[in-house]
Amino acid sequence: MRINIEIKPGIHWVGAVDWNVRDFHGYSTKKGTTYNAYLAIDDKVTLFDTVKGSFKNDLLHCIYKVIDPSKIDYLVINHVEPDHSGSVVEMVDLIKPEKIFCSARGKKALLDHYHKEDWPYEVVSTGQEISLGKRTVQFIETRMLHWPDSMFSYLKEDALLISSDAFGQHWATSERFNDEVDTGELMAHATKYYANILLPYSGLIQKLIADVGKLGLKLDMIAPDHGLIWRKDPLQIVQAYDVWSKQIPKRKALVIYDSMWNSTQTMAKAITDGLVESGIHTQLLDLRCNHRSDVMTEVLDAKAVILGSSTLNNGMLPKMADMVCYMKGLRPASKIGAAFGSYGWSGESVKLLNAALEDMKMKIAHPGVSLQFVPRHEDLKKCVDLGRQIAVAINEEVKAG
Repeated sequence: MRINIEIKPGIHWVGAVDWNVRDFHGYSTKKGTTYNAYLAIDDKVTLFDTVKGSFKNDLLHCIYKVIDPSKIDYLVINHVEPDHSGSVVEMVDLIKPEKIFCSARGKKALLDHYHKEDWPYEVVSTGQEISLGKRTVQFIETRMLHWPDSMFSYLKEDALLISSDAFGQHWATSERFNDEVDTGELMAHATKYYANILLPYSGLIQKLIADVGKLGLKLDMIAPDHGLIWRKDPLQIVQAYDVWSKQIPKRKALVIYDSMWNSTQTMAKAITDGLVESGIHTQLLDLRCNHRSDVMTEVLDAKAVILGSSTLNNGMLPKMADMVCYMKGLRPASKIGAAFGSYGWSGESVKLLNAALEDMKMKIAHPGVSLQFVPRHEDLKKCVDLGRQIAVAINEEVKAG
């Protein structure tokens, strides 16, 4: 997209839309993403972030519609991850900024990535302010949201928060604002983004929300570095982050499985029957059909995670091993778990899955069910009973708060 979009008087979106990206380091981006950058026209013309290296020309086209890039005075780097700083070397060479504002960790990351010792770095910290002329920019460090270098830039007179990777979504659209798209779809993308990127930092997000509240910032607009800008009721996404970061689960169970010759799948269906007849909202998720990042989105508000895999080579099936590794890194909290699976002769999968659930600090609510080859009718009763027992555990845990 190369259209000049003024998000506030004198402040322009100058980013890029990536319609074609389908994988973002393991996260499925079925509808692409955007790399947002913002340009403030003032006594000191300031560019906030750049874009992924391959989209440098999109950034330049957008800037040229507003001003000659050589007239840019300041560059603010809120986050050094290459999808936001990948074109920074070429942009610094072109605009020759007077100052490059970044956090202390940001300077280190820029040096580690681009090895430019002679850039005009200006290190800033939380609460520090700079004047652009008519505007004042206040910086807020947001370490580990989701890199150590991350920070927000708050334009006080515009009540505009440029929020880096927080409050974003991976969604390529021709629209730029939240009130121009379907709210349900927008929140679905925002939920997935949180579950797959920010979930491990939920405790820090709770602290950040409290700290920002103490600062008393007026928020008229939130402009993240991915996806739509929150123009209408921007606090809705802050409130959503508050809920998600508390990780309060619903009466919801996920039966997540991979199966070799359908015996584990048959078990999964029987477990689901036991949960559903007990009144638990349940989703049956075959890893051959559901991407790991979509499964993690469902994990966000689930109370029970029930994992099933056939045994292969004394281990679990590869898709389940992948799912376990991915989920473990995202550290979901306040869950109960159980395992099940079929086997031919060795039968290690259930033991391994229970160990993985314990590693993720999940409470094992049932020792699990392991069945050899094709389950008989009486075997499936054990699976239905597993579902029923998990339902009891869910109800007890939710009731206890």
